[in-house]
Amino acid sequence: MSKTKIERYASVWDALADTAEEAANLKVRAELMRKIASLIQESGWTQAAAAERCGITQPRINDLLRGRIARFSLDALVNIAASLGQQVHVELEAA
Repeated sequence: MSKTKIERYASVWDALADTAEEAANLKVRAELMRKIASLIQESGWTQAAAAERCGITQPRINDLLRGRIARFSLDALVNIAASLGQQVHVELEAA
C-alpha cells in the first residue's frame, strides 16, 4: 500500500497558484472583489443599476458578484472601485 503525500498550503491562493506572486495577485483581487460586491449589496442596487454606476455591463457585474476572479484584472477592479467613489489603499507587509 503506497502512502499519498499530503501537501499543506498557507492559503487557498497558494494552492491554486503556480508562484507566490500569482497567489498574492489572486488574494488581492479576491479581497477587492468581495469589498465591491459587499458595497453593491449593501446599497441595494440591482445588477443593472450597479453596472451603470460602474460604467460596465450587467453581465460583468454578475461575474463580479459570482466571484469569477479570472475575468478581472487588478486594474479593472481598482477602476470599478473608483467609479463607486471608493479609494483603494495599498499596504505592504513582509511575507
